Order: sequence, then structure tokens, then C-alpha cells
Amino acid sequence: MATVSVVMPTFNRARFIPSAVASALAQTYADLELIIVDDGSTDDTARVLEPFFEDGRVRYFYQSNQGQSVARNYALAQSSGEFIAFLDSDDLWCPDKLEKQLRAFDANPGVDIVHGDEVLINEQGEVISRKNMRRYSGRITRQLLADNSVSITTALVKRRCFEEMGGFDTLVGVADDYDLWLRFSARYRFHYEPGIVASYRVMEAQISSDKRRRLAANEMIIRNFLKQYADELPRKDRRWGVSRFYCRSARYFASVGEREKAVRALFLAFRNSPMDSVVWRAVFRVLVPRK
Repeated sequence: MATVSVVMPTFNRARFIPSAVASALAQTYADLELIIVDDGSTDDTARVLEPFFEDGRVRYFYQSNQGQSVARNYALAQSSGEFIAFLDSDDLWCPDKLEKQLRAFDANPGVDIVHGDEVLINEQGEVISRKNMRRYSGRITRQLLADNSVSITTALVKRRCFEEMGGFDTLVGVADDYDLWLRFSARYRFHYEPGIVASYRVMEAQISSDKRRRLAANEMIIRNFLKQYADELPRKDRRWGVSRFYCRSARYFASVGEREKAVRALFLAFRNSPMDSVVWRAVFRVLVPRK
């Protein structure tokens, strides 16, 4: 039984998956298993992976196309590690990613999820941004309501979290990791360990680049989460996080000229936290845009 199980779903990523697999197998902490679930690829994925099958740590499964969350759940069901990590087949890890984060667990008893920073790379593997959003430690539900600050590519999670609260919601479609982190935040403690541990590849066709669709999915996830877990955090924290989510939505819709959606989002932000200065600044930015 490996200490770390690495979950890698893939679909038609033959061009990138060899680099992703190599970055997992090159970890300075080598006690791992890599579980690749091919979600119905029609390209050369299986062929380009063949050289890696000589490494006994690699396990490959093929399923008909059912979506990323189903593939991740299947990999979780096949896993045996005390810790679970996630590496998408077009992303990369730094060589000391696992070693660094396992040390963070040792140094922070009571922590269940460790996460860190990443760089953005393009299709050619060139770094296009080193800027990272603010990330948090502890019970971070209110911050997660405002925005998803946990990158799944950087996360290392204790297995018991999945055993106790389940895996990915297969009905979410987009942002299934956001749903997972929100649910986990209701019960578990996060630890942010500063430093770059991964490279996240940005491509034109990625679902995550569709901002409108992602905001709609996030709103649905937030509503569903609050129906089930609202009692897990104080009312003021719920309102703090939700109002900031709607402020963020309002600023985006205003920036792309969708004024009606921006006004609706402002209304919902104001309804949640009418005295919050962040809300009033968002109102000003939307109603009095910069020239």
C-alpha cells in the first residue's frame, strides 16, 4: 500500500499526459501509486502511456466517457493511499511537491488538507503568470464562499475525508472540486503552505476558461451547500462570503457589458450584507465604471 495515491483523470490529452505522468513519477517522495482513469479517449492516450506501465506504481483503467468527476471517483475507489493527491493530465508537479506537503502535515497536527501555489503555463509549457490569489488556512468556509482559493492540482488530502464525506458530486459538471472543498470545509481544517508546487496549463478549450458557465455553477454549488451545511458556520460568516461572491460576479458581468446580470448580482450582494464596505465599493465600480 502506497502512502500517497495520485488521481489522474484524462480525456484526449495524448499530447500532454506523458509530461504529467513523468512529473508524478519523478517526485522526491516516491512511495506513491498513480491511478490513471482514461475517460473514453479517442486519441493515442493508451499508446503514449505504454512506456510508463513498466513502473509498477502506475495503474491504468479505461471507461466509456462519463465525465471527469466520475473518473475521479473511480480512481478514488481503486486507491489505497493514506493521502490522496490530484494531478490532471495536462498539468505538472514540481519534483518536491509531495515531500514538501507531507512535511507540512507533520508540522501541523490536526490539519486534513494541505494546499499551495501554482504557476500558469500555456500549451507550449511556457510560464505565463506567477501570480496567485490569496489562500487561507484553518476553517476556511467563509473564504471559500467568496471564491475557490484551493487549487486541486496543489492539494494533498487525508484519505479519511473521502471515507467520511464522500467523493465528487457527479451532477455538478463544472467546478466539482469547488463543491468538494466547500463540503470538506464544513468539517476539516485546511493548511496553506506557501510556495509553487504545480503548473496549471491554460488552454482555449478548457471548461474552466468559460467564466459565465463557471460563475453559474459556483452559484448553484453555494446554494446547495448552504441548504445542507448552513448551520456549520455563523450567519455573519455566511453573509460575508456570499456577498463577496456576488460582488465578484457583478464586477465580471459589468466588465463584459452584461448590465442586467451585474445589477442582479449587486442586489444579492446588498441583500446579504448591506453595511459591508466591499459591497458599496462594488456598487460604485459597477454604476460608475472606470473610463
